[in-house]
Parts: sequence; structure tokens; C-alpha cells
Amino acid sequence: MASSPEQHVTEDLVRRRAEHNNCEIFSLEEISLHQQEIEKLEYLDKWCRDLKILYLQNNLIPKIENVGKLKKLEYLNLALNNIEKIENLQGCEDLKKLDLTANFIGELSSIETLKYNIHLKELFLVGNPCTEFEGYRQFVVATLHQLKYLDSKEIERSERIQALQNYPEVKQKIRKQEQSYLLKRAKEKEEAQRRMHERKDRKETQVEAKLEFDSSGSLQDKENHRSEGEIEQQTWRTVEDDEEDRRFWEEPTPYTPESRLETHRYIEEKRKAKDNIRDPKKREKPLPTLVTAEGKVLNVNVPKLHFSLKDDEENNQFILDLSVYRHLDTSLLDVDVQTTYIRVLVKGKAKEIILAKQKLSTSIKPSDTMQKNARRSGQVEKLEVDPSKYSFPDVTKIIQEKERIGQGPITLQREKITETKKNYVDFENNEDVPPLI
Repeated sequence: MASSPEQHVTEDLVRRRAEHNNCEIFSLEEISLHQQEIEKLEYLDKWCRDLKILYLQNNLIPKIENVGKLKKLEYLNLALNNIEKIENLQGCEDLKKLDLTANFIGELSSIETLKYNIHLKELFLVGNPCTEFEGYRQFVVATLHQLKYLDSKEIERSERIQALQNYPEVKQKIRKQEQSYLLKRAKEKEEAQRRMHERKDRKETQVEAKLEFDSSGSLQDKENHRSEGEIEQQTWRTVEDDEEDRRFWEEPTPYTPESRLETHRYIEEKRKAKDNIRDPKKREKPLPTLVTAEGKVLNVNVPKLHFSLKDDEENNQFILDLSVYRHLDTSLLDVDVQTTYIRVLVKGKAKEIILAKQKLSTSIKPSDTMQKNARRSGQVEKLEVDPSKYSFPDVTKIIQEKERIGQGPITLQREKITETKKNYVDFENNEDVPPLI
């Protein structure tokens, strides 16, 4: 079986899990990455330096690494993983609680690295092979003086004194049991490699048989019995898959990190195989119908954006008001204005077609169409003014003239000169005589 790619801790995963912190990871203090099928622990010590609580239970992590720089970390949960050794936690200066429940820790002496975590008060090792060692609890209590609770049970002062008294003898017993366990683990790893090669050989045999089945018979026979061949091939695949599933699940295997990882990879492989067998047309979303066969334009709102289309008859124009996503770059908008419809393309995927009224094609003026096309092409347009619709006030007639009746001091005002030509018929205007004031 071809090995699947390892699942890593990605920045996208961390940001999605940091919703309670507005997706900001630099100031994150708590994060839960449980049940994410993570196979390698990395990057968290660089992205989230302020972490205090870290949940990583029920993954496939084989080694404790890349968390030593989290100096503010107080609680680390690595339960239900594939860890076999306690290491790389010396830099977690504020670590108070460590949960390693149901892992594969057999090197019990590796707990000596926790001596540097002087604030460690609670340790959980239940469900690990080392808990079956004779003298397990005494060894842990005598090694880690700062512990207050081991596997949820409080450590009494009398228990610690007794463990310290028997420490040399208990330590020797633990070393011997560790050696036996390590030899057992070496055999389990060899057995896991053998099973993996057997499964790989069976897989290759099945592929070869499939190729022979597909190439058997002449081309004419295949064309004549195409439907029968497809049914037979599908039946053959189903029988082979059922046989492989039965063999995999009924074969007795020890519970080891390798078998746990192998089970995960097998389930993932079967899931991908089922996805590939499905009809690709069913997986792909059909494109929306924009124009019917009769040429009728439909109103399609794929991105579910709010919009309004108003007919401004007074100004002979249509007004489209479209609400888009906040902070959306205008370069991601593409607007297409036609005589019968308006199409808005958002982010290259979402389509928006708004059906305009039929009068748009006849009543809209050429100048309006040119202006809209100019906006789309980014050309400079000039403002056109219709004198019949717009009038400008005459600033010279803002203040109306009134007859002056000699208000105020006489020396500061001019009296209005009235026409006297009609009253005095014999009056002759002599230009050499200055006017009367």
C-alpha cells in the first residue's frame, strides 16, 4: 500500500481554530487541535508564542517536538496519540499539567526529563505500557519531587518518603523491564513492516489482474458486450474489495503505533477509492442556466448578494444597487452592461445576472450606452448637459431694483432721475452743459 502524505499543522488550520480570537494566532493563548489526524507536530512554537493551553488529543502524533519554546504553556494534552517517549519539554517553564493518557510510552525512564519542569503538578500516564511495570508509581513519585497528582491520585507525603527509600531497587527493576519492552517493540516493528509489504504485494497483484481483465477480448467483443463487461467488472471489483476488507479487519494484529497508523491509512485509502468510483458529473456542480433556448435572459443570483434594480423614468435610466463583500477589491468585479441585461462577475466565480426591462433596448440613448461602455473600459468621459432640462440663474438679477425715495442722508444717495422729456416739450439737450446733480 502506498503511504499517504502526513497530515501537518497548517496555518489555515490554526486560524480556523482561532475563531474565538478573531483568527489572530500571534496572541493566541488557547487552541484545540484534537481529532485532526495530525501526524507531525510543528510550527506552533513559532506562530503561537503566547499559548497557555494546547489540546492535541486523539491524533497520530508519534513524537513530542516543536513545543519547547512555548514558555507560557501551562497545560498540554497529548492523550490518544502514538507517543513512545517523553522528551523536548524542558523549555516549557510554566508547564503545570501534562496529559499523556493512552499512548505507547514504554521508556518510563524518559520521565526524568520532566525534572526541569519545576511547576509540573499533574501527570497522566494511565493507559501506557509503562503503567504495567512493577514499581511504576513508586519510580515516578521518587523521580519527580514536584508532582502533586499522578493519574488523578494525590501523592501523599508518606508515599513519597517510602518511594525515595526504595528508589535504587525500584529503578533497577524498571530498567530491566524497559529492556524487555524495547525488544518486544523491535519485533512488533518488524512484523508491521512484513504486513505492509504483504498488503503492497496484494495490491500490485490486484492492479495487474485488473489490467489483464480490461485488455482481455477483442475490440469487437468489447463493443458488443460492453454493458455486460461493465457489470461483470463492477461485480469483480466488489468481490475483491469485500475480500480485502474481510482479510484486513479479521486478521489479528497487536495494538501498536504502526497498526493504529495502518488502520487510519487503510480507511483513508478506501474513502478516496469510493470518491474516485463515483460519477464525476455528480461531484461537479452544474453551471447555472443564464439564457434559455428561446433567448430569454434569467435572473440568477449565485453568490446570494442583495441587490435592487430601479427604473428611473424621469431621467431615462436604470439604477442597479448591488451589495458586495466588505473590503472586496474592485479589481475582482467585472460588470457587463448590455441592452437587455446586466451581468456582474464577482471574484471570478460568482455570477449575477439581472434581467432589465425590455424598454432598455429602445429607450436608452446612445450617449448613455457610450458612457456605460466608457466606464467599463476605463476611458475618460465628458459630461453632457441638456439645456432643455437644466437652467442656470442670472446672477445680475439676484437683487431687484427698487425706487429710491430718498432714505438716509441726502448727500449719500442719488435721487432717481425721472423722464422729463415728455413733460417739457421745448427742452433741448445741450451736451456742453454738465448734468445737474
